[in-house]
Amino acid sequence: MEFPGSPPAPQSFDPHDGAMTVTRDSSASVAAWPPGAALAHPGPHADDGGDGGELRGASPGAPRWVRPALAILLVLTAAGYLWDLSASGYANSFYAAAVQAGTRSWKATFFGSLDSSNFITVDKPPAALWVMDAFGRVFGFNSWSMLVPEALAGVGSVALLYATVKRWFGAPAGLVSAAALAATPVAALMFRFNNPDALLTLLLVAGAYTLVRAVDAGSTRWLVATGTLLGFAFLAKMLQGFMVIPAFALVYLLAAPGALRRRVAQLLLGGVAIVVSAGWWVAAVALWPAGSRPMIDGSPTNSIVNLIFGYNGFGRLSGSGGGAGGNGGGFSGATGVFRLFNTLMGGQASWLLPAALLTLVAGLAWRGRAPRADQTRAGLLLWGTWLLVTAAVFSFGKGVIHTYYTVALAPAIAALFGIGVSLVWQARHRLAARLLGAAALAGTAVWAAVLLDRSPTYHPWLRSAILVAGVAAGAALISAPYMGRLASRAMSVAVGVGLVASLAAPAAYAATTILTPHTGSVPSAGPATAGGGFAGGGFAGGGFAGRPPSGGRPAGGSRSSGGPGGAGAPLGILGGAQGATPPVDFQRGGAGALNTGGGAGPGVGGSSTVSSALTAALRSGASSYRWAAATLGSQSAATLELASGEPVMAIGGFSGEGGNLSLTTFQSYVAKHQIHYFVASGGGPRGGGSSGAISTWVAAHYKTTTIAGQTVYDLTSAK
Repeated sequence: MEFPGSPPAPQSFDPHDGAMTVTRDSSASVAAWPPGAALAHPGPHADDGGDGGELRGASPGAPRWVRPALAILLVLTAAGYLWDLSASGYANSFYAAAVQAGTRSWKATFFGSLDSSNFITVDKPPAALWVMDAFGRVFGFNSWSMLVPEALAGVGSVALLYATVKRWFGAPAGLVSAAALAATPVAALMFRFNNPDALLTLLLVAGAYTLVRAVDAGSTRWLVATGTLLGFAFLAKMLQGFMVIPAFALVYLLAAPGALRRRVAQLLLGGVAIVVSAGWWVAAVALWPAGSRPMIDGSPTNSIVNLIFGYNGFGRLSGSGGGAGGNGGGFSGATGVFRLFNTLMGGQASWLLPAALLTLVAGLAWRGRAPRADQTRAGLLLWGTWLLVTAAVFSFGKGVIHTYYTVALAPAIAALFGIGVSLVWQARHRLAARLLGAAALAGTAVWAAVLLDRSPTYHPWLRSAILVAGVAAGAALISAPYMGRLASRAMSVAVGVGLVASLAAPAAYAATTILTPHTGSVPSAGPATAGGGFAGGGFAGGGFAGRPPSGGRPAGGSRSSGGPGGAGAPLGILGGAQGATPPVDFQRGGAGALNTGGGAGPGVGGSSTVSSALTAALRSGASSYRWAAATLGSQSAATLELASGEPVMAIGGFSGEGGNLSLTTFQSYVAKHQIHYFVASGGGPRGGGSSGAISTWVAAHYKTTTIAGQTVYDLTSAK
């Protein structure tokens, strides 16, 4: 196992000071070490002529096994992410309904509307929906066509991470990083799910690749490409797409060739590219007459700017405004430095986090006084700043922070892990490097054992095997110099065993995630955890009109489809481990009461079913109405839409803050015969604010009927 630019394999070691005695081609060793000398800024890489040969694994110094290894990794990644993809059905019905709407209305496509009649948007920008809409228009709308682009985004992210790390640290480092990303449980979850995070992650990794190309050549063209990708990352998930900007700007300003004035000017052009690529859609929505576009979900003022900086912006940090509600702890645990390691968040992406942080600290300490354009330090700063800024937001944000958000950390953690392996291997003749490598391998194994112990019944033998292998690999790495002629082989075996031990546990969780269907609005990777986590699915059962508690599929990984008793089961949390406390960020019907109720409501977290009788009623005469029905909450409306194929008005949107529809406006829709039915959420109309007023008015003025246990009001038949 040789890394490009590394010293020749040692033939003997001095066991007293760890110094290496090279008996062949020692001049090559001196020329190639330290890596900063070999990796100092060369401009466009000679390994591919600047033509993007990274994905071919074709650099002259790369081992011959790199190309087939990369091919095998990508094939396995594609097979895993595409495996039985339709098992999760519509996954998150909230976004699935929007995709369905987008395949039927170009206006719904542009705005990201929840329904094809364009009453209200989803509470995110529509870039991720655009990709799924395109597949749906070509292949027809179904679970497979909706989820395939998410899986392909995962394969693309793995390939681009390999290409990015390879440029500065060699092909084997790129392979280790790519394998670590593919094996991350939350990546296996989100690249098989229809939330915006899959496209967001792909765009961020692509941005890192174009940034590295820009730094290599001091290229304005590549830097503008980086800004464009970040702009579209904003259109995938708003301000979360901008959290890597500090890392990107710092690295280009520090490490790119050219005068400081030129680098600053180039960064300004990159900033212009961000504004243009993100701002055109925002400007279009802001300037579009409000009366001829859908309402903006998540904004009480029906404003896209309010959505950006309120509900999806500072509300996530402060926990105030726009439905954020300060309830992030219910989904991801208490705020603080250790949030990413807790029972809710830990198993998602933190398996290699300690090793990544050790690499960052030790690497920067080692290369702290290197020349300005040193690529080793630049690479550490790129991925390290990405990691620290994103981790800080997720750790201290007081608003809603879901566990699956950690997929945005996965590329940075994986890259730092691969870089750490590379640097330790290149400096393996030094005792300090071997001690750091041993600490990383053993520490990763110990942390994996801790995480695995949170699911005590999950393959108990795996904890012991990983712990023994990781600690043994670390010990072997330190003691290799004492093995004489076997030193080089022992070193290779130690590193190989350590890598397997490091990746085995997250890969097992990723496999479990792949083999388990996931539905609902708050999915989670891996098995159920004792005392804090739910078993990954959304929320199933009846009664909530919108955002459900975390968890949802039965513990042990069975499919979630309408509750433990099948379709129409009463409200309940499915699969939650004992001791788990449900979050409090439930859907509210307005400014007041919680939409609970004991009935079998139609739209619970995207996983409950709708009776055939209710489906038939919604379809009956639907072409005569703009909306087949109205109901409280986007999740209820989405479930009804997916079952019937007809547009449904989602009063209050996802969090009860969407658009703030007034009773007068609703009455005008009814008077114009634009709505056929009102479907009560949770067994009857309830809620506060305008939603409560609408529910009360409907109940007072229109005849009610019960269809398969569901309360329905015919808005064409007054009392």
